[in-house]
Amino acid sequence: MKSQQNTQTMKPATAAKKLGVYLPATPASFQEGAVSRAELNELQANPPEWLRELRLNGPHPRPVVAAKLGVSIAGLARGGVTEPLTTEQIEALKQEQPEWLQKERATQAEVRKEAVRIKNLKKEQESGAERG
Repeated sequence: MKSQQNTQTMKPATAAKKLGVYLPATPASFQEGAVSRAELNELQANPPEWLRELRLNGPHPRPVVAAKLGVSIAGLARGGVTEPLTTEQIEALKQEQPEWLQKERATQAEVRKEAVRIKNLKKEQESGAERG
C-alpha cells in the first residue's frame, strides 16, 4: 500500500492572521487560494516585497494595532478604533495621546501587573504544597 501524504492547507484568512497582516490588503493571488503549510513557512522565512511592505506600513489588523499601541482589542473598540490602521496612523495616535489611549494603556498595565501577581501567587502555593 502506498501512503499518500495530504498537504495541509489553510484558508487565506487563517494564513493572513498567522502572518500578522490585514487580508484585504494582500494581493488577489494570496486572497483567492488555499495556502499550504510549506507556503506559509516560506512566506515567514523569505517574505516577498508585498508582505514586507504590509508588515512595515500596514494597514494592520486589529491585533497588531492593539499590540503597537499597548492596549487590548476591546480597548481599541472602546476608543472607537474599528478599522485597520497604517503605521503612520498608529504613530500619530501615539504622538497625540488621546484620553482614551492613555486610559486603555493604564488599564492594560494593571491587567499585566495582576497577571504577574496571580502567577507568583500560584508558584508560592505550588512550592508550599510540595513542602507540606
